[in-house]
Amino acid sequence: MKTKVITSTKAQNNFGQIIDSVVQDRTRYVVKRRNVSQAIIMSLADFSQLLENSSDRQKMSDMIGELSPVYSLGETIGSSVEE
Repeated sequence: MKTKVITSTKAQNNFGQIIDSVVQDRTRYVVKRRNVSQAIIMSLADFSQLLENSSDRQKMSDMIGELSPVYSLGETIGSSVEE
């Protein structure tokens, strides 16, 4: 199982191929919009397994924490997030 990061435009333009990859290859996609991670695309089988396995849940939680923007009160928010 692998995770790829793609832009929302690429996800929109290649949605059929992404769904095929998600189902057939169990690839997870993190979708970025305006250089910020916004969504995850994964298969139902992968999601079901994630709900059943606490180790997988923790790994996903850690990944989400790493990809989510963190803002502090009063902090200036820039657009310098890597793609």
